[in-house]
Amino acid sequence: MKLYLSSFKLGNEEQKLKELTKNGNNRLAYIHNAMDHATDLERRNKSEALDITDLQRLGYTVDVLDLKQYFHKPVELEKRLDYYDVLWVRGGNTFVLAQAMRLSGFDKILQRYFRDNKDIVYGGYSAGICILGTTLKGIHLADDPNQKPYGRDYPIIWEGMNILDYALVPHYKSEHPESEDVDKIIAYMIDSKIPFKALRDGEVIIIE
Repeated sequence: MKLYLSSFKLGNEEQKLKELTKNGNNRLAYIHNAMDHATDLERRNKSEALDITDLQRLGYTVDVLDLKQYFHKPVELEKRLDYYDVLWVRGGNTFVLAQAMRLSGFDKILQRYFRDNKDIVYGGYSAGICILGTTLKGIHLADDPNQKPYGRDYPIIWEGMNILDYALVPHYKSEHPESEDVDKIIAYMIDSKIPFKALRDGEVIIIE
């Protein structure tokens, strides 16, 4: 599994993303569940439309994949995911995204894809990359862990997927509303001795 991990939106390595998916591998699943807590639906829809337009501009055929449709149906979800060449996970609230991934079984499927080196690209930004690290502790200083759009009974998920052996902190020193909170996250991780990498908006980590 290849990784294209952007701090915000597509980042500055669009050509590299296209290279990761050359030879006509252009079927992309756009996963938007990190925004399931949003109350301003007009703003959310505009943001997602811009994301999808950017991805289509690069030549991808984009399908919106809603993990809520696969809650407690991991076998069905894996069959659906096998169709795609790219899984693109947008930003939002990392804790909401973690819950959606847990309830649908997406987390276990992705961990298996990584372990088995499946021929697929995982890409995304903000919450979509934070989820891959060792822990979500620290991220709570920017994202509210008590946002629970799927029900209050589900416990907060504090562990990341451990696909990376460090935490990722996006929006570092950037013109982003959460950049001030990012300084607090970094201080927390340093104090807690949590290995991390910080990315400025525009920066991308690529793992082939």
